Amino acid sequence: MNSAPTDPNDRTLVITGGCGFIGLNLLYHLASRGRFRRYVIVDNLSVGTVADLECVLGELGPYKAEDPNKYTLEACTVDLHCHDIRTREGLQEIVAGSSAVVHLAAQTGVIPSLEDPAFDMEQNVAGTLNLLEACRLTGTPRFVLASSSAPLGEQEPPIDETKVPKPLSPYGASKLAAEGYCSAYAGSFGLETIALRFSNVYGPRSTYKGSVVAKFIKNILSGIPLTIYGSGGQTRDFIYVEDLCDAIDLALSAADPRAFGSVFQIATFRETTVNELAEMLKSAAEKAGLGPVELLYEDERAGEIIRSFSDISRAKDLLGYRPMYDLTEGLLKTWDWFLARRENFPPKT
Repeated sequence: MNSAPTDPNDRTLVITGGCGFIGLNLLYHLASRGRFRRYVIVDNLSVGTVADLECVLGELGPYKAEDPNKYTLEACTVDLHCHDIRTREGLQEIVAGSSAVVHLAAQTGVIPSLEDPAFDMEQNVAGTLNLLEACRLTGTPRFVLASSSAPLGEQEPPIDETKVPKPLSPYGASKLAAEGYCSAYAGSFGLETIALRFSNVYGPRSTYKGSVVAKFIKNILSGIPLTIYGSGGQTRDFIYVEDLCDAIDLALSAADPRAFGSVFQIATFRETTVNELAEMLKSAAEKAGLGPVELLYEDERAGEIIRSFSDISRAKDLLGYRPMYDLTEGLLKTWDWFLARRENFPPKT
């Protein structure tokens, strides 16, 4: 492969899905630490917006908008490309000269994949392949994939990288296929691919997320009951977004060759039930003078995993990953972020 620029003052990072929840947090995390000189954001703006991006840029400091798609800050520049990764044309030009690609753009979630499996495949499999090809053809050396524990399906927890994948949903299957292509491009073309299996991510800037933490908080602020599917005894491994961004940062700088072409569980190694989560958020609401918070129980949904939490030993050993936030601290930070924007979630009448 051709090598990308190695001068730290000329390092460029491409972030797909950069206007989404994780992408915005990652941009802030890396730019505030001076990790790259230039950031290229690729997003079709189907969820996140230019206004969301500019809000984060404002948090980083004064910036100049040279045109609608290019921003200059004191320490870096940020370019925005409104592009759908399902379209291969133009991707080479976007990633050319970059040091790495962090691939966050995806169809996320089990339920949407059940409703439209074909779109799920096009976005998560074909889109990933298009980006891998762009990296191969331009000599971009490193590719970090945002994956999920969904490829593993129902497993006896704690889950780890040695478990045989048994996806229960099209979403899990598409993420497994994306991991497979990353492994193939590492083995066949020497691309330094690293697939990170995110557990349930939560945190600030998750306004558009439909995952359980963001959904519960938005419902509380709008006076809507919290719907729990099944008994509420199902468990998840909730990871605060700052810890997740740190894991991605570590993957971008990893030097151990055993990391390339591999997958890593990125989580906290802690198991929490949905009922416990709901009670923690009810308590936060009561302290803020909100409530009462009503819980509604409905039938469990097809394709959802009952128990899930991850052994993160491999990520600790090869990436140096150490989660810093427990759920109590992370939820409080997330709750405070949403509460400060309470006017965006008016009570339902």
